[in-house]
Amino acid sequence: MAQQNKDTNELIKVRRQKLADLQAAGKNPFEIMKYDVTHHSKEIKDNFEELEGKEVAVAGRLMFKRVMGKASFCNVQDLQGGIQAYVARDEIGVESYQDFKKMDIGDIVGIKGKVFATKTGEKSIHAEEVILLSKSLKPLPEKFHGLTDTDTRYRQRYVDLIMNEESKEVFIKRSKIISKIRSYLDGQGFMEVETPMLVSNAGGASARPFETHYNALSEDVKLRISLELYLKRLIVGGLEKVYEIGRVFRNEGVDTRHNPEFTLMELYQAYTDYHGMMDLTENLYRYLAEEVCGGTKIQYKDFEIDLGKPFERITMVDAVKKYSGVDFKEIKTLEEARAAAEEHHVEYEERHKRGDILNLFFEEFVEDKLIQPTFVMDHPVEISPLTKRKPEDTDYVERFEFFMNGWEMANAYSELNDPIDQRERFKAQEELLAQGDEEANTTDEDFLNALEIGMPPTGGIGFGIDRMVMLLTNSTAIRDVLLFPTMKSLDADKKSAKSENSTSTAAPEKEEVVDFSKVKVEPLFEEFVDFDTFSKSDFRAVKVKACEAVKKSKKLLQFTLDDGTGTDRTILSGIHAYYEPEELVGKTLIAITNLPPRAMMGIESCGMLLSAIHEEEGEEKLHLLMVDNHIPAGAKLY
Repeated sequence: MAQQNKDTNELIKVRRQKLADLQAAGKNPFEIMKYDVTHHSKEIKDNFEELEGKEVAVAGRLMFKRVMGKASFCNVQDLQGGIQAYVARDEIGVESYQDFKKMDIGDIVGIKGKVFATKTGEKSIHAEEVILLSKSLKPLPEKFHGLTDTDTRYRQRYVDLIMNEESKEVFIKRSKIISKIRSYLDGQGFMEVETPMLVSNAGGASARPFETHYNALSEDVKLRISLELYLKRLIVGGLEKVYEIGRVFRNEGVDTRHNPEFTLMELYQAYTDYHGMMDLTENLYRYLAEEVCGGTKIQYKDFEIDLGKPFERITMVDAVKKYSGVDFKEIKTLEEARAAAEEHHVEYEERHKRGDILNLFFEEFVEDKLIQPTFVMDHPVEISPLTKRKPEDTDYVERFEFFMNGWEMANAYSELNDPIDQRERFKAQEELLAQGDEEANTTDEDFLNALEIGMPPTGGIGFGIDRMVMLLTNSTAIRDVLLFPTMKSLDADKKSAKSENSTSTAAPEKEEVVDFSKVKVEPLFEEFVDFDTFSKSDFRAVKVKACEAVKKSKKLLQFTLDDGTGTDRTILSGIHAYYEPEELVGKTLIAITNLPPRAMMGIESCGMLLSAIHEEEGEEKLHLLMVDNHIPAGAKLY
C-alpha cells in the first residue's frame, strides 16, 4: 500500500508539472469556457450511414490512447459510451500532435472531425482538431480491474461512474424509472406537489426521526419520516389526486435494503379505497417493466418475476396459515397468540398485542416466500394507526403491503378519515411511546383539525423508489442504486496524525540517480515517448542474462533478469517483431518502478515499462520494452 501511494503521488507530481508547463505556454485548459458539442458517441454510431463523411464534434474523457509514430488512436468516453478517434500529425499539425501525445488518460478533451469506419469496421472520428478542455490531476484506477473496492465506489461515485459502465447504466435507468412514474401518474390525472421536510411532528410511519434545531425560530424540529400527513391535508383541501416523490429520513440501521435517507413516493386519491390502490400499483409496475425493461418478465438474480400475470391477493391471516399452518382465525385472545408464538419459537415483547404477534408470524414465515407479485391484505389494527377498520371485522384494517422477491415494495390503505377514531389511535401510539417504543407516532393536532374539517373517502399508497430501482436494474444492494449513499465518515484526523508520526520516525530512503543526459530515444519508439516525463521517473538497473522466443507465439520474448537480489526474475515482453532474442542478451535494462499502467504515453497494454540501454559507436540509445499484463500495477522488479 505504501508503494502504491508513493506511485500515485509521483504521478500526481508529473501531471501537475504538465499543467504548469501548459499554463506557462499560454495553454491553460481551465481558461476554456465552453465547447460546442454536436453529437454523442452512441448517436454517431446509431446514425453512421447518415453521418459518414460529415463533421462532428464530441467531448468527453480520454480513456485510451495508443501512439503509433505520426498517427495515433484514442477513445473518448461521454454520457452515451465511447467512440474511437484517429489522430494524425499531418491532419492536426505538429504542435497540436505533440500536445496530444502529452495528454493523460482521464483528461477531458474535445475532438472535431469527420465520421468514418476503419479497415476493421469500427465507427470512428478522423480528428481534425483535438483540444484539452480540462486536465486530470489524479490518475484513474488501473484499467483492467476498474474500481472494484465497494467502499471506494460508494464514497467516490464520480470515479465509479467513469470506470464502471454498468454502474452508470443503473443510474440512467433510475432516472428513466422516476420519469416514467411521473408520466404515468400525470396521465392518470395526478398532481405532483411538495411538502415540508423540517417538521415539528414527524408522523405517518413507524420510525425514529432525526432531530435538529431551527436557529431562526429557536425551535427543535425533526426531519420527516413520511409524506402522508401533509398530502392528506391537501386531499382535505380539495386536491383530489396528489403525489410527491422526495427524500425522507429515518434514524435506523443500514443494510442492503435500508439507508437512513431514501426516496419515497406517496400518492393519495379521493373517492377510492385500497382496492383502487391495488389496481393502480399493478398497472404502474406493468407499465414500468415494459417501458424500462422492455417486457413484463424481469430477471432478479435467480428468479424470473412475471409482472404480466394478475398479481396474487391474499389476506395476512390466510398467508400466515398457508406458510406456517397457524390459523389466527381460531386465535381469539392475547394469551392464545402468545402460546402459539412460544410453540413456534416466534419472539415477542411484553407490550405486543395479538395483532402484533400475527405480524411477527408473517415476518417469520411468509415474507421471504413472496417472490412473485403479491398483495398481502387486511392487517391487524394494532400495527396500522392511520387506516380504516374493516366494517365486518374491526380487529383488522383495509391495508395491503405489496411484495416481490420477498421484499415489501409498497404499503397502502383505505385512509382513516374519522377524526374521533384517529385521535384514539394517536392516543394508543402515545402510550406505546411512553413504554419506550421510539418509533411510535405522536398526536398531530393540526392534522386532526384537518380531518375535522372533513376528508373524503381516500385511497393512499407509499412506494419505496430505491427498492423499485433495485428490482428493475437487478442490483444487489440499496447503495448500488443511490448515487451518494450514507457512509460512515473516514477518520481523517487520526489517519493524518498516524501518517505524520510514521513519516517522522522512518529512515529516509536512498534514491538512486541515473544519468540520462546522453540518452537518445531510438527512432522506432520516439513517437511513444514523452521523454521529459519519462526522465523524471525513478529507475533501477538490471541485466538481461538470457532471452528466448516463447514457443507458439510470434510476439513474445521471455527475459531472465539479474536484478541484484540474487534471485533471477522472468518476464515476458511482446516485442519479438522488433528484436531477436540474441540482440538483447547482456544488455542493461533500467526498470521503471514507480509507474502503474497508463502513467505514460497512453500505452494501455503494459503492466510495466522497461528501457534497454546499450552503446553503439559511443552513443547511448534507449529502447522501450512493454511487459505483458500478468505483472500487476505497481509491481517491482527488484
